[in-house]
Amino acid sequence: MNIDGKETLKKAINSLDDNQKEALKKELYLDRKDKGILDAVQERVISRKLLVFIVSTVLLWTAGLDSDTWGMVAMMYIGGQSAIDFAKIWKG
Repeated sequence: MNIDGKETLKKAINSLDDNQKEALKKELYLDRKDKGILDAVQERVISRKLLVFIVSTVLLWTAGLDSDTWGMVAMMYIGGQSAIDFAKIWKG
């Protein structure tokens, strides 16, 4: 990030009121030692289903995972997570 970008970010943060700053700290896990900004980004941007698909694909290419096992891992997780998501929607 260049100096202009840092200054713009500082100005944007300083323009927030205290409630917004606290909400931002909570969203980015800035007040916790066990999680960080990268955890917050991963939770917001990458779904668990996509993450499993990516990890399975990397293992397929690098660790010699066979295509049948790759397919089973991807289908089991995606199917299981979809069932959990459906149950949450149904209850809520």
